[in-house]
Amino acid sequence: MSNNRRDFLKLSGLAGLGLIGTGMSSFKSAEEMERLPEMIKRKRIQHFNMSGFAAPKLDKVRVGFIGLGMRGPGAVNRMSKIEGVEIVAICDLVPEKVDKIAKSLENTAHKPEKYSGSAYAWKKMVDRDDLDLVYIATPWDWHTPMAVYAMEAGKHAAVEVPAAKTLEECWQLVETSEKTQKHCMMLENCCYDFFELMTLNMARDGFFGDILHAEGAYIHDLLDLNFAKNAYEDMWRLKENYRDGNLYATHGLGPIAQLLDINRGDQMDYLTSLSSADFHMADKARELAEKDNFYASFVEKKFGGNINTTIVKTKHGKSMMIQHDVTSPRPYSRLHALSGTKAFAQKYPMQKISSGHGWIKDDEMKVLQEKYTPEIVKKVGELAKTIGGHGGMDFMMEWRLVDCLRNGLPLDQDVYDAASWSALSPLSEWSVAHRSNSIDVPDFTSGSWKTNKPLDITLNGGGTTKVIV
Repeated sequence: MSNNRRDFLKLSGLAGLGLIGTGMSSFKSAEEMERLPEMIKRKRIQHFNMSGFAAPKLDKVRVGFIGLGMRGPGAVNRMSKIEGVEIVAICDLVPEKVDKIAKSLENTAHKPEKYSGSAYAWKKMVDRDDLDLVYIATPWDWHTPMAVYAMEAGKHAAVEVPAAKTLEECWQLVETSEKTQKHCMMLENCCYDFFELMTLNMARDGFFGDILHAEGAYIHDLLDLNFAKNAYEDMWRLKENYRDGNLYATHGLGPIAQLLDINRGDQMDYLTSLSSADFHMADKARELAEKDNFYASFVEKKFGGNINTTIVKTKHGKSMMIQHDVTSPRPYSRLHALSGTKAFAQKYPMQKISSGHGWIKDDEMKVLQEKYTPEIVKKVGELAKTIGGHGGMDFMMEWRLVDCLRNGLPLDQDVYDAASWSALSPLSEWSVAHRSNSIDVPDFTSGSWKTNKPLDITLNGGGTTKVIV
C-alpha cells in the first residue's frame, strides 16, 4: 500500500467518520448506535438562522474543485460554461486525473492550479485566499470534513450527496455554517428535474390542494458497477453497502421535502425503516471471488438488504415514503409521487397527473406544462439539456447556484436541508437494527422551521447570469 493511500485512510478515520472496509455501519460502535436517541434529544440554541440568508454579492465566483473521479469532471466542464465563474484550482488524490481535467480546459479562459498526490493536498487548495466556493465531489467519508474546513477557511461549500453520514456530522455542518455565515449547499440535483420543478410550482399554486402524502426513491441497478474494479477509488462505494438502511436517501427525499415545505413551515417528526435481506451482493462477491482473488476479502462481509423502505411522519401530520434499492434487477425509478386533497402526480414510470380515478388526457397535460413550467426552466432549460448532466438538471442546479451567489440571493438548498436530508441514512440504520422501531428526526433549525419562509422558486432578483456556449 502506498504512503498516499495510508494517509487517505488514516485521515478518514481521524475525522471520526467510521472505519473504512471493516463491515461496520456508519456508527463506530454498537454503543454509539445505542446512544443515538439520546443525541437527538439534546437542546441547542441557534447561533444564526441560515434559512433565507443572502451572502454578499460576488461578481466573480472563484471555484476550486475537490474530487475528479465519477462526478467531478462533468461538474468542471459544466461550470466552465457559466458566466462569472473562474475555475481557480482543481484537486484529486490521483495526479493523472488532475492533469486530464487541466488539459480539457486548455482552450478555455480557465487556467486552474493543480493539487494532487497527497491525502492532504485539498487542504492546501482550500487555504488559498482567492477562492469563493469549494465544490466537493469526493467519496462520502470526506464530504463533511472538507465542507467544514472550507467554511472555516471563509469559503462557501457545495458538497455532493449525501452531505453527511452521521448525526454528529450533520450538526457539524449546521454549527459551522451558522458560525461562519457561509453557505453549505448539498448538490441535490434531483430538485432541478423538470417534472419535480413543475409539480413544485403547481403545489405552490394550490393545484393539489393540501399535500397529505409524498413518495420518493432511488432505485437503480448498480450491482455490476459497485463491484467493478475501476469504478470507485478503493472500492469505496461497494463498502458503503455494508451498512443496512437508506444509504442514498436525498435523491428521492429532496424534491418531496421541498413540496412539503420541510424546514420552512413543516418538519420531519419521526421515522421508521425496514430492509429486506440481501439477496444479491453476498452472492455476487462469492461468484466473482471464485474467478478472481481480488474479491476474496468481500466474501465474508455482511451487506445491507436489497431494498429499504423508510416512512416519515411530519409535525403537521403528513406522511412520506422513501425507498432505496441499488442491487435488484428492476427499471430505474426515483418514484416522485405526491397525493393531495385535490389531485395526484407521479413521475415514474410515466409522467402523469390525476384529479380522480383516471389520468388526465395528453392535451390537458400540455396545458398544465405550459402554465406551470417554472421560470428557471424557461430561462436555461433547453441549454441545460444541451450541456447535460443527468438530462440537464445538474447544469440547472449549478447555474442557479452561481446566479444566486452573483446576485446576493439565498440558495435554494441551505445547510438545514443538507443536514436533515442526509440524517435519514443514520436514522434509518438505527431503525432497521431495532426491528423497525420509530426514532425522532432532529430539528436542525432549532425551531425556526415554524417561521422560515417557503423556498422562492422564482428568479426574482436574479436570472442575470449568462451561459457561455
